Amino acid sequence: MSNQLIEKLKGQLIVSCQALPGEPLHLEEGTIMPLMAKAAIKAGAKGIRTNGVLDVTEIKKVVDVPIIGIIKKQYEGFPQHITVTMNEIDALVEAGTDIIALDCTLRERPDGRTINEFISAIKNKYPNVLLMADISNLEEGINAEKAGVDMVGTTLSGYTPYTVTTEKGPDYRLIENLVKSVKIPVIAEGRVHTPEAAKKMLELGAHAVVVGGAITRPLEIATRFVEGMGLK
Repeated sequence: MSNQLIEKLKGQLIVSCQALPGEPLHLEEGTIMPLMAKAAIKAGAKGIRTNGVLDVTEIKKVVDVPIIGIIKKQYEGFPQHITVTMNEIDALVEAGTDIIALDCTLRERPDGRTINEFISAIKNKYPNVLLMADISNLEEGINAEKAGVDMVGTTLSGYTPYTVTTEKGPDYRLIENLVKSVKIPVIAEGRVHTPEAAKKMLELGAHAVVVGGAITRPLEIATRFVEGMGLK
């Protein structure tokens, strides 16, 4: 079944539906993300990525596609914030998340484990769980495959101190290099602002493409127009 789930996403669009505290679409109680998810699936997207148990649970009620779930939580003194400890893994498994994405950078972790030890612990506890490694460079992607993840995503490229970039578009080179270097599916994610960019990612060999801000963040979309019109 797990392979079927991954196969369902091949060549497809996955839409990230998230609203963090402080963002206009974030509600203190409840969530409007299921509405975003319904719109994305109606348009033809074949998967959803979302943040938090509430959104995973509520989105699963209204759409029947694979859900990639994360829990964003900051731990003091550590830069990682995407599904960092077993507490978050437990919560996402309980919520019925189809694929769990987690920070798989090689940085020091709050639980004292290496990322490889953490991945091993997850697979021992939940042998059937599908894991997506959020990475920022080629070394981390290769390492994540060796550690036992099921797919690797370029989510964090440009968002770690050692990959900071002024590029406004996707990291095409990382996609190319990952596709050549790993056997597991490569998920293109990060700064994919146009359909053309998403299409190019698939042409470079990405298994699927995740688009978030360009579809589900009205503040980001409107800002791009305002700045592009020279109004700001």
